This record gives sequence, C-alpha cells and structure tokens, in this order.
Amino acid sequence: MAFNAPPKMVALAGNAGSYKAKLSVFQLLIRGFMAGAYIAIGAGLCTVCSTGVAAHLGPGIGKLIGGSVFPVGLIAIVLTGMELFTGDCMLVPMAAMMKKISWGAVLRNWVWVYIGNIIGSFFYAYIMAAGPFVTGGVDGALAVNAFGLTAVKIAVGKTLTYKAVGSVGLWSCFLKAIGCNFLVNIAILLAITADNVVGKFFGIWFPIMAFVSSGFEHCVANMYFIPAGKFLVDWHPALVQKVGGLLAHFGGLTWIDMWYWNELPATIGNIFGGFLFIGVAYFMMFRNEVPKE
Repeated sequence: MAFNAPPKMVALAGNAGSYKAKLSVFQLLIRGFMAGAYIAIGAGLCTVCSTGVAAHLGPGIGKLIGGSVFPVGLIAIVLTGMELFTGDCMLVPMAAMMKKISWGAVLRNWVWVYIGNIIGSFFYAYIMAAGPFVTGGVDGALAVNAFGLTAVKIAVGKTLTYKAVGSVGLWSCFLKAIGCNFLVNIAILLAITADNVVGKFFGIWFPIMAFVSSGFEHCVANMYFIPAGKFLVDWHPALVQKVGGLLAHFGGLTWIDMWYWNELPATIGNIFGGFLFIGVAYFMMFRNEVPKE
C-alpha cells in the first residue's frame, strides 16, 4: 500500500497550510462553520453512546465507547476539505516556516476559522439541546432525558471542576489541551501520509479515539459540549438542584465559566500542542529533506 514518506508528508502539510491561508474570509467562515458542526456531530454522538455505560461496564469502557465514535467529525473534515482551528494550528504555521506565507496570514486564518468553528458548534449544540436531549411528557412539557443529563454533566466537568480548584484547574485544562492537539495533529499528518481513503480513515481514527478516551481538552469540541449543557440548564432551571454537586454549589453555569475556565486555557494549550509540539518539531526534523516542488 503506497504512502508518503515523512519528508514528503511535511512538504504536503506546508502546501496545505499555504492553500488554507490564501482562502477568502467567506471561505474560511463557511468551511469553519461546517467543521465546527462536524466536530459537534462527533461530540453529540459521543454523549449519546457513552450514556449509562460507565455504570455497567466501568468508566474506562465508557470513555472508550465515546472515543470510538467521536472521530467521525475529523474524518468528515479532512476528507471534505473543511477548516478546523486545531488542525490549522499546525498546518498554516508550517507553511509560514517554509516561507510560503506570512505570519500575518497565519493569524488571519486562525481568527476567521475560530469564529466559523464557534458558529457551527453553537448551531449544532442548539439542535441537540432542543432535540435529542429532551423528551415530551404526558404533561405536555419537554423534560431533559438521560442523554441531556449526560450533556449537562459533561459541561460541568469541563468548567466548574476547574473553577472549583482555581489556578490549578486552569493549568490542568491547559495541559490536557496540549495533549489533545498533539494527537489531533498526529492524526492529520497520518491522513496526509496515506494515499487512499481507507488509510486516511484509520490514520485519523486511532489518534482521535486516543485523545477523547484519555479525557483531553479540544477547544472546538468544547464549543459544542459546554453550550449544549448550558442551554439545557438555562431552559430547565430545575436541573441545577437535580444534578446538584458543583452545579448547585455555583448556582448554575455561566458563559464566563465557559470562556475563562475552559476555552481560554484550552485554546492556548491547543496552539502549543499543534504548533510547537508537532508543527515546529516536524519542520525542524525534516526541513533539509523536504523534496523540491
């Protein structure tokens, strides 16, 4: 089975980053929207499929099942050419290091793709919170079902557990985000290495399964996970006491909780994991072996 050797892989990654940096703002936004929605599809599926598993098979198997279905998002993104912030943390700077684009173009790409990812993720979070996560009852009202309760608990786990311990929580989230994008960008490099759809599928699937099962933090996935839980809490206030724990202790979940206690450290950590630990490392290792255009 044919594959691209590491020097050619690095060259192709730089070419991909150059292409992405030169897309129009409209293209970055719409492709970013689709990528955010695709990641949210995997995150929503992860929520549904992992519900109740830990109680019967143990927490490790619950994580494994959730991690096994999550990769559908990145597979769709890579094979259909959409724009994901965490992948662009590695690909676009690699093009800049090869002097194909400017560093200003890197920042431009990151900003517009990030915005597109936010919109797409929030959109799908609304669909799930108003759809599959609630069930109609005999009283004519919608009630949060088991899947919705899982969504709320995930949102709490990604915000209030860090808030409860302060700066140590921020550090923990940051480190988990480094681990996440280390694996996400390994998945993208493996997809570039493969020359066929089957190879790309498995090259993406294993590292993404590993990052989700390990409990790492992905800023775009959390643009879905946290709003999905927050929408449910806002629309069904009784959940605060029903779920209890940290949710009741802090009196609910705020947008500040989302952005300060998760998205900020997760985004910075994802940049470190993708740009420094993968992009810079692979460029330094193979820059003298990269084949000519």
